[in-house]
Amino acid sequence: MRSFLTRPPAVAVLLAGTALAFSPLGGQATAQLPVDQVGNPCLTPADGPAARGGFGADHRDLSAAEQQSIEARTAQILKAKAARGLAPQAGKLAAASVPVYIHVMRSSTGAGDVTATQINQQIAELNQDFAGGESSAAANTGFTFYLAGTDRFNNNTWHRDGQSTTYRSQTRKGGKNALNIWLVDFSYLGIATFPWDYQSSPTIDGIRVQYSSLPGGSATNFNLGKTASHEAGHWFGLYHTFQGGCTSTNDSVSDTPAQSSASSGCPTGRNSCSLPGLDPIHNYMDYSYDSCYNQFTPGQSTRISNMWTAYRA
Repeated sequence: MRSFLTRPPAVAVLLAGTALAFSPLGGQATAQLPVDQVGNPCLTPADGPAARGGFGADHRDLSAAEQQSIEARTAQILKAKAARGLAPQAGKLAAASVPVYIHVMRSSTGAGDVTATQINQQIAELNQDFAGGESSAAANTGFTFYLAGTDRFNNNTWHRDGQSTTYRSQTRKGGKNALNIWLVDFSYLGIATFPWDYQSSPTIDGIRVQYSSLPGGSATNFNLGKTASHEAGHWFGLYHTFQGGCTSTNDSVSDTPAQSSASSGCPTGRNSCSLPGLDPIHNYMDYSYDSCYNQFTPGQSTRISNMWTAYRA
């Protein structure tokens, strides 16, 4: 989950989901969510900056034990699928074209509306970011996105992300491979669910994104459309790069250097851990400004492939 305040905490609905600036692993980020928002937003470490953009966490925090349990379960599923010929061949990664459904939650007076141009630009941003189009060091994940549908609702409560379980259940479209994006006006930049939570909570699977973070929006430093890329990363099964802090396990990806806490702004040369490598401030799964983001790593691409194969294929 990504949050607004410093680089807002993320909130990923994890039900064990994850959000941009709200709460980690399987759940919600560290931010105070409405009572009805039981899910899995992204959370940030207590000693880290406020959620992405200074808002709240985008997914709940995961304990090391939970993280290990998810890794073990995923490995078992992948092994079983490979035995049945349902996984990519050795040395190859999964790839797919992901249908995207955009749900614009406006107020009764139309506040929170976004244009068709902004929506198309957001889809283009997702495609650029997941194709590794911003840096020679970025991985092409093999995943592309296309707009499958857009709907608009005028509801003051939904616009403020109230009754989120209800509105998501009533409006979600597609299956486990479909990315649903609800555009709302709340205290986070974004909140996401994790792929391993789809089976238990399919009707709320997807990501909630601050409408003003779309390309051309009014969210200063966070209006290039990269909040959706960050939250989509959670939806694919990625953790924040600072997940677990300065530990060898960290975010379960070997080529993202360990990071003690979330970044804010674009702190070139930041090194918050004694372990090898500078903090990955340019990674879409940190809390940097949109202008600072430019990559997913090859290791993250492999994890996306594994999580897709296990839970969304």
